Amino acid sequence: MRRPLHGPGWLSIAATLLALAAGTHGAHAAPDDKVLAAAHAQQAPLIETLKSLVLIESGSADVEGLRKVAALVEGRLQALGFKTERHKATAGPGADIVVGTLTGSGKRRLMLQAHMDTVYEQGVLASQPLKQDGNRLYGPGIADDKGGIAVVLHALKMLADLGWRDYATLTVLFNPDEEIGSIGSGELIARLADQHDAVLSCEPTAAKDVAKVESVLTGAAGTAQATLEVKGRASHAGGAPQLGRNAAIELAYQLLQTKDVAKDVPGAQLNWTTITAGRVRNQIPDHAVAGGDVRLTQPGAETRLLEALKAKVASGQLVPDTETTVKLVVGRPAFLAGPKGQALAERAQAIYAELDRKLAITPMTGGATDAGYAARSGKAAVLESLGLPGWGYHARDEYIELDSIVPRLYLMARMLVELGRE
Repeated sequence: MRRPLHGPGWLSIAATLLALAAGTHGAHAAPDDKVLAAAHAQQAPLIETLKSLVLIESGSADVEGLRKVAALVEGRLQALGFKTERHKATAGPGADIVVGTLTGSGKRRLMLQAHMDTVYEQGVLASQPLKQDGNRLYGPGIADDKGGIAVVLHALKMLADLGWRDYATLTVLFNPDEEIGSIGSGELIARLADQHDAVLSCEPTAAKDVAKVESVLTGAAGTAQATLEVKGRASHAGGAPQLGRNAAIELAYQLLQTKDVAKDVPGAQLNWTTITAGRVRNQIPDHAVAGGDVRLTQPGAETRLLEALKAKVASGQLVPDTETTVKLVVGRPAFLAGPKGQALAERAQAIYAELDRKLAITPMTGGATDAGYAARSGKAAVLESLGLPGWGYHARDEYIELDSIVPRLYLMARMLVELGRE
């Protein structure tokens, strides 16, 4: 997930998660014994699939690694009877999107999604190898999002073995560029989601060791990129510095001016994260640029933030005869589940309660997710974080919790069965 869901601020909301989960332990239905037995039977195969996926390095720029993951997942879908096709990502490194479709005997159109790429650079397995330590299985990308892929594949295997066909269309999408904003797959996700009644998205959820209780997600920030650009005047830094107009100094001033602007814009967060200025040491720089990470949780926040940035820049200048411009480019949309997604989350809580387990509903995270594309039009009911609980994503020593595999398989399978009955 772009974020992390990729450091999603879980520690600060652990108390909220516990409170939201508190109501899930009332009277509840008994578990479906056949589905639960099938989940137990798939635990060991899922772990083997997970190991195979982790041992294929597949950073967002690693086209060869992504090709290998795509071949693995496409083969698994075909073995389950899916008709598969590849779509070339419309932007980015050029890896393939894998889409599988299966026709059943029911009335509902259901879609599952997860992503194949990770944030890690090639060679990461040398310093962060696949390993197990007690209840934790470690490996780069194991939670974000290879665990989500594994849940999809093995929940579908469970249901196929049980003879479940209560759907009109079942679609699976695995994309190769979520960690770079789904720049080449987002529109396909949105288009396919609009053709379905429900979309279950399989990013990870925070490990119990961190958040104390597992969760599903009904809201995630959208993303945008802010740019501050300053044009100045070059001159000799030693012989005639007074003739120059230092773009780097003006950029620093404008960064200080604008660093807290988003605090007065509801639904917006801004952090300046990159700076470039100058090319040689002995020249006053005539050009400087800063880039900022923007998170958006309310419709229209991007417009209000841009207006506030422009007003702040116009309010003062340190270096005369320099020109500062501000741009804001919106990327992945915010995920706002709405009433339909909330209903899916509450259904997930009830299903987890069948196993006498708590499940929280997280209303918003600063992370970004492809559920934003799936829910953009509001046509489909969308729920996020149906992957495996884990931690350390986008960092070191990423892991999943082994004791959550069976419950998560049960949850996914039971969700699909319940949705198919409607």
